[in-house]
Amino acid sequence: MKAAPADQARLLDLAALDEELRRAEAARANPAQSARVKELLAVRATQSTELTRLLGVRDDAQAELSRIESDVALVDARSARDAERLAASTNSKEAQGLEHEIASLAKRKSDLEDAELDVMERLDVVGREIEAQEALIAATNDEGARLSAEGKAAVAAATARIDAATRDRAALTADLPAALLSAYERLAARGVGAGLLQRRTCGACRMVLSGTDLNVVRAASEDDVVMCPECGAILVRGEDSGL
Repeated sequence: MKAAPADQARLLDLAALDEELRRAEAARANPAQSARVKELLAVRATQSTELTRLLGVRDDAQAELSRIESDVALVDARSARDAERLAASTNSKEAQGLEHEIASLAKRKSDLEDAELDVMERLDVVGREIEAQEALIAATNDEGARLSAEGKAAVAAATARIDAATRDRAALTADLPAALLSAYERLAARGVGAGLLQRRTCGACRMVLSGTDLNVVRAASEDDVVMCPECGAILVRGEDSGL
């Protein structure tokens, strides 16, 4: 195949645009923030599970405290009734029984109050743990929101790059010979379509051409389209190709 050296040189611009499109499409499909956002979703799920557990502990403790307070109220009511009966009693045996029951109720109340203090202490501890867990979730949500916004901005920027590169590519390919463009497109579908031969090195695959391969390139005329023997890309020759 033959093509004007100037048209062959324009393939380097086309290859650069295609590389830009590949990078931009990769950035749009998988912005740098995506991995961390996924991690944060898993972290938040774990944090939410722990918060649910702590809320359950608090609810159980509050229910226990309510039961204790109810029992204290019952003990107080019964003690008050017994005290009234004792004050009105004229039967020594009955009075002795009431005194014994009042003492038992006092012991029961003391035990209940001790249990009440224990539950209140546990409620205080779990309350602080809930506040700390909620703060962790809020921090995770804040980071997730920030990264999500950054990711959306990155996707928008990548989309703008794709649009610009697509327009530039269309303008460039419009003036390229059809046969040369077809050959380039076929090669680009497998990898890099064209590379600058610079100091005996292929710009597409970075391989240094052997002496035999260089002789083949030297023997080609300026308008011959030559390929890299290593990667198959079109070799664009220049002043510093080393020929």
